[in-house]
Amino acid sequence: MFAPRDPDEYLLETERRIIRVRRHWATLLWDIFETVALLAGAVMISYLLPPGQWLLQNILWYAALFVLLRFAYFVIEWWVERIVVTDKRFMLTNGVFTTKVAMMPIGKVTDLTYERSLNGRMWGYGTIVVESAGQIQALNRIEYLPRPEEVYDAISELVFGDKKAQAERFSMMQAKKKAALSKRATG
Repeated sequence: MFAPRDPDEYLLETERRIIRVRRHWATLLWDIFETVALLAGAVMISYLLPPGQWLLQNILWYAALFVLLRFAYFVIEWWVERIVVTDKRFMLTNGVFTTKVAMMPIGKVTDLTYERSLNGRMWGYGTIVVESAGQIQALNRIEYLPRPEEVYDAISELVFGDKKAQAERFSMMQAKKKAALSKRATG
């Protein structure tokens, strides 16, 4: 009831999901560093305060609790965010309390740029810049994308590949799925 919807619930029956990923965990590195630094600072200040300063100690530990809760929120926010690529569109779903779904049709894509920094090569993430006809879309720059080569190849195939072969492959997959469902129902 309170959990965000699964991104697959936004797909149409005629869509085929190609990719479904969340951003790489490296997107949380700055938040991890910030949280550890603030907690270490709170512990150091706590030990430096004289013993009779209970009010300042309490304020300090409530601030540390706030820092931990803030970090937990960032982790939950990262966990619920999904990047979904189907044969018809790109979708980015995010939001803990208010769900936001950004979407761009595959047909609007005019150019793809793939970037991978040294850190990205070491940790396994990259950036894809999606350019569309006429305007900057909500999904024009997708950073901290895991397995970026696979994603880039799949999107390139969707945008610039043979549409007829893709349609035939999709219809064969649907026929196999229907045959498996009818086999389960009868058997």
